[in-house]
Amino acid sequence: MQAAEELSSASGTLPACRALGVVRATLYRHRGRSRHSAIRVRPERGHPRALVIQEQQAVLAELRSARFVDQAPAAVYAGLLDEGRYLCSERTMYRLLSGAGELRERRDQLRHPAYTKPELLATRPNELWSWDITKLLGPAKWTYFYLYVLLDVFSRYVVGWMVAHRESATLAKKLIEASLKKQAIQRGQLTVHADRGTSMTSKPVALMLADLGVTKTHSRPQVSNDNPFSEAQFKTFKYRPEFPDRFGCIEHGRTHCVGFFDWYNYEHYHSGLALLTPATVHYGQTAAVLAQRREILTAAYAQHPERFVRRAPRPAEPPTAVWINPPKPVGGSRELQ
Repeated sequence: MQAAEELSSASGTLPACRALGVVRATLYRHRGRSRHSAIRVRPERGHPRALVIQEQQAVLAELRSARFVDQAPAAVYAGLLDEGRYLCSERTMYRLLSGAGELRERRDQLRHPAYTKPELLATRPNELWSWDITKLLGPAKWTYFYLYVLLDVFSRYVVGWMVAHRESATLAKKLIEASLKKQAIQRGQLTVHADRGTSMTSKPVALMLADLGVTKTHSRPQVSNDNPFSEAQFKTFKYRPEFPDRFGCIEHGRTHCVGFFDWYNYEHYHSGLALLTPATVHYGQTAAVLAQRREILTAAYAQHPERFVRRAPRPAEPPTAVWINPPKPVGGSRELQ
């Protein structure tokens, strides 16, 4: 191959390959390997403008010093120039900090606390309540009424509600206190869950709940899924066909809510309760209603068994445990609502 290289330099590649019987591709491949070998063994030399190791360490030491540790490289660069010193360019300072893994916000920043995801369980009525406030459009633009609703998570029964002109911690305190008394809540029995609105996190509400022995919990900021049952109840309220575009006055809003919550508690067959009404579950009438349904289904099966393919029909059972944010199962299977 060396002879082909020498001959090609004198007579050209094609005549040399023809004279020696060498394929041109082989000669080109040999040249490429030679060039690659030459490049690979060439000793590496640093850029003539690069800082040496000692200079890089001096720059990093200056950036880490007490006077410059909380300043941006641009401010460090300008301060050193005003002192008659030049260590390197501003861009080099950024590059050195990046290589050291220190390229971040150098000033102390406000750090938000790590909020824990609430994991709340209800296995019976009046064990866990959730509450929230929603706006109702008033008669004119930018006018609102405020609907406060307290909901029992296990039974979905609305234990208290109120329509007011404003959102107020004092009004919320009065509603919760009256609802606790109406439901005869004992100390240590109940947990009340809400989002982080001003009324929910207010001192009057917190002190009142503490005095009555009621535990309070809050959703994480801007996480609507942490209060899903109140959100779902508001959706049911606002998607009813009779829900108006606007309320003419606060009395109109209160009258509408009287009719709605009476229907919701006593007539609404809730899909999350095996088509039982919230009042049925809340006041312990579940067994009687299911027994009646079971008798009717048994009679229907006895009359026409051919209409039921797999087995005799049975009424659906409501959940025995209701979670807000159920924990992830470690192993095995379980039922979570």
